[in-house]
Amino acid sequence: MDTPDQNHKTKSMAPEAARLSRDNWLDEAFKAVVAGGFENVKVLAIAEKLKVTRGSFYWHFSDHADLINSLLMRWKLSQLELDEKLKSHRSHNPIQDLEFVVDAAFNQAGSELENLRFEQALRALSHLHAGAAQMLVEVDAERMNLFESKFLVIVKDKAKARDLAALLYLAIVGGYQALSRPVNPPNIRAYLQGLISNYLVLKQVT
Repeated sequence: MDTPDQNHKTKSMAPEAARLSRDNWLDEAFKAVVAGGFENVKVLAIAEKLKVTRGSFYWHFSDHADLINSLLMRWKLSQLELDEKLKSHRSHNPIQDLEFVVDAAFNQAGSELENLRFEQALRALSHLHAGAAQMLVEVDAERMNLFESKFLVIVKDKAKARDLAALLYLAIVGGYQALSRPVNPPNIRAYLQGLISNYLVLKQVT
């Protein structure tokens, strides 16, 4: 049974916490990671941005670790959902299907640079955080599976499809690194995407 003090605390927190969702906190934590890495995620700083007291944080999360783990899980689920949508996208032209995947990858990097910076920070965190490392293993495996399934329809050879999928992933990751630079030449995204499509996709049928 709650004590009078606990009841008072719960009632005082409820109005403040009620106007915020769990996702409000996760959105601000995401922005903090993009701005300065996972070490930049501080509960008090996020509370100030949300204009609430630090106490309202505990309405949604048990502690800082719970916030970080929830943020990681939300990212993982969003990536797996995107991969599943891309995997299920099929037409009568397998080359166009593969180019659709490449286009989706570069659209995410080009129009949503925050996602790219978050993933870079996550990969840095994975050297210290076992859960983050395992999550990246799973997401990378799903991405590779996606690329391999698209290549297999074109080349009809599982080993070759696997090798091409690895090369495509390396090329996209390298493209992400280039796009994350603060200053880039004009039309750099279109140029990189064109190189990848020409040498890793179109060359497979010519």
